[in-house]
Parts: sequence; structure tokens; C-alpha cells
Amino acid sequence: MDMNGGRRVYHRLGQSASSGYSDNKQQKVCYHWRQGKCSRFPCSFLHSELPGANNGESSKRAHQGFEADSSQGGGLRRSRNSNFNNTWGRVQGQGGGSSSNMVVKKMEKLCNHWLQGNCKFGDNCKYLHQWSTGDCFSLLTPLEGHQQVVTGIALPMGLDKLYTGSQDESVRVWDCQSGQVVGVVNVGGAVGCMLSEGPWLFVGLTNLVKAWNIQTSTDLSLNGPVGQVYSLVIGNDMLFAGTQDGTILAWKFNVATNCFEPAASLKGHTLAVVTLVVGANRLYSGSMDHSIRVWNLETLQCLQTLRGHTDVVMSVLCWDQFLLSSSLDKTIKVWVATENGTLEATYTHIEEHGVLTLCGMHDSEAKPVLFCSCNDNTIRVYDLPSFSERAKIFSKKEVRAIHIGPSGLFFTGDGSGQVRVWKWSAESVAI
Repeated sequence: MDMNGGRRVYHRLGQSASSGYSDNKQQKVCYHWRQGKCSRFPCSFLHSELPGANNGESSKRAHQGFEADSSQGGGLRRSRNSNFNNTWGRVQGQGGGSSSNMVVKKMEKLCNHWLQGNCKFGDNCKYLHQWSTGDCFSLLTPLEGHQQVVTGIALPMGLDKLYTGSQDESVRVWDCQSGQVVGVVNVGGAVGCMLSEGPWLFVGLTNLVKAWNIQTSTDLSLNGPVGQVYSLVIGNDMLFAGTQDGTILAWKFNVATNCFEPAASLKGHTLAVVTLVVGANRLYSGSMDHSIRVWNLETLQCLQTLRGHTDVVMSVLCWDQFLLSSSLDKTIKVWVATENGTLEATYTHIEEHGVLTLCGMHDSEAKPVLFCSCNDNTIRVYDLPSFSERAKIFSKKEVRAIHIGPSGLFFTGDGSGQVRVWKWSAESVAI
């Protein structure tokens, strides 16, 4: 079993043009490199900390040329090739100090009068009259109905129904053909997250996880969580739930009794676990205690605690051989395995605002794209691994839920309760 939005990627990035750093660098650390924005390659300044320096940032270590080894257990793996170059945050194929291929960020703002339907300037308005920039996707339709922030979106495979959950204590069911709501379920509490797997739909509530079998109409209640359930994921045939008290609970389905039985309770985080993802036989958990924990899916033992963030870790995502994490500290970190198997932050991308959630997909040319929701009511759409901005999505309030569907569809849910259906310009594949 696997998780939508947390699937490992088996596509490989092409080799970038090999380049080396000069041995005659000035003994000064590059200011732009520290911010994760240096576009010079090679750069005349150091892309590593001076000996003895301690600024709280992890060293940016080069890691071009990694290989996935899905045939073996263990976490994210490092290639045996030691001659690799760092391509994170760098436009592919860029040579020298040229920045002609870089995407220039513009000051963009939605027109408040347009939002209210009464802008008198029309096409001559200096503010945006559209919900997104870039021409890579289009808005198909908004789905109106929820009264509070949308925290979960699920599109079970093989069905023509979309499920959305909100803090307004409801789960709404939408017909994918008409876009009309065909059912509203009052769940009696704020929805913290949602997950679909096979015939099952899981809903994280306060002190409870609801499990609905859509095919048989079975309705189960999984007890045990203390406080709000913020995240759900499937791994090693177990359902894991991240809870408000910092515990990760696990259940295993018993076919004979047709119910989920408690399997484990993973303790270590000191505050709420708000994000979970599974990859490479590991469970990764992000918490309000600013840390990420790495768990062995077989033994359920904690293997490592990552402490690179300085605020709440809001989202973790497995992409290829890398672990990506985002935080309210306004950074996205890229983690990769060292020679001894532990993870270290090899690149840090800086945002202007706190980062709420990450989601990935491939575009029509099989190139990886990262959706990055920030608390300024926007979603940045980046090409990977360059982190060059391809597009931007605007919302009335912050986007808390992003879900990738089939055939280039994706869905967003924001703080106003609105769900939007988007269509990529050509067929895309979820990662």
C-alpha cells in the first residue's frame, strides 16, 4: 500500500552538464549561497561554511548522481559515485554566470475589486484578474459549500466521487462529472486530515479515526488517539496516525474480523505530529516540536531525529532519493543519506513566508514539479531540482490541502472553505 502524494518516484533526472568548482576561490562564503539563491556556476566564492563557522545552517553538499535502490531495504540511499555536483537551486544547463534562463519573480497581487466583481478598469487594471500565473494549467471549476478551512481531499481510485473534509465538521461528496455535491456527512468534529486507500476512506478527527469502506458501506471507529489527528499514511500494511499529543498510532487490518486492530504506539515527539510520509521502508514524521523523526517500518524503532528546522515542520515529502521538508521557519530543506545511512540537509530553499504544505507531480514531459503552499495565500509551483518558479496560484485564504488526481487533474482547498479543480495543460503523473 502507498499514500497519494507520498509515492516514491522511479523516474530519473537526466545528468546535468558536469562542471567543477575552481580551487582558487576567495576565502569568503557566498552570501547568495547561504540563502539558497546563488545562480553563478562556478561561483568565485565558497559554497561551504568556513572551518569553525556555526550559523545554524547545514553545509550545502553536492549530490548529483544519486541512485535509488528499491530492491534493498533501508532509507534514502547515496550513490557510490563520489564525483557529483550540486544541482539543487540551479537551472539545468546554465553555464558561467549567465542568468538568462532564470525565472524573474514579479510583484503580483490580486485585484480586490475584481474579487468583489466590480473592478472598473477591466483588462487595463494593474492588478491581477486571474487566479494563477503561468500557462501550464487552468482552473476548471470552484466547488463551494464548506464554511471553514478545507483540511483533506481524497479521490478514491476507480470512483467518480471526490471527498473533501473541513473544520466545519463535515465531509462533502462531489460528483466528478457534474461538479455537484451529492452528499454531506456530519462527522461531529473538525476534520484534521483525510486519506483514501483501496476501498477505504480514513478521516482524522479529535480522539478518533473514522474508517469507511466505500464498497461495502462499513463504518468503523478507530479509538486511541489523544487530541486532533493531523496526518494519516499507509505503510507496510499498517495505518499510521499523527496525533496532537505527539504520539504516532498504528493499526493493522484483520481480514478475519474485518476490523483494524491496534499494532503499535510510536513515541518520541514532544508536541503534535502534523505530517507523515512513507518512503524506502521508512516512516518520516514532522512535528510542532520542530523536528523530523525517521522510523524503521519493520521494527518501528526511531533511527534518527532531524533538527534542521527552527519552527513547526508542516510537511514532509519523499521525492526520488530525497526527503523534502517544509516549515513555518520559511524554508524547504532537502535531505539526503550520508555514507553511514543517516540523513543530512544538503540544500535549503528560502521562502518569504511560512510553508504550509508540499505536493509533487510530473508534468507532461515527465519533469518533476513541486507545489509549495505558503501562508501568504499563494502556492508556488517550482521545477525541480532548480527551484525555478514556473507558476503561482492565488487563493482567498491559505491553502491547507493539495491533492493530485489522474490525467493531469489536481485539487486545492483553502481557508475560506473553497475547493478548486485544476487541469494541467497536458497529462501529468503524480509523484
